[in-house]
Amino acid sequence: MLRPRTDDKRWTAVRSSAPVFALVSGWRVDADGTAHASLRCAGTRGGSAEITALAKAPDVAGAARGVFVLDMTVTPYAREG
Repeated sequence: MLRPRTDDKRWTAVRSSAPVFALVSGWRVDADGTAHASLRCAGTRGGSAEITALAKAPDVAGAARGVFVLDMTVTPYAREG
């Protein structure tokens, strides 16, 4: 969950640098400005990914910028006990 921003920017998207390891799903922005996203990780593959949350002011032209980055490492479960 991303809390509402205190500046004039609004959350626009969340992206994964490696969707094969960490896939962003369930993205939504509520009326109060709170944003929600779920991360799903592959259980059989390991690797690393950067999850970036983008925001921009609604009245300014141009692309949204990354304003929050989560570095994550995915470690697969052991296949045998």
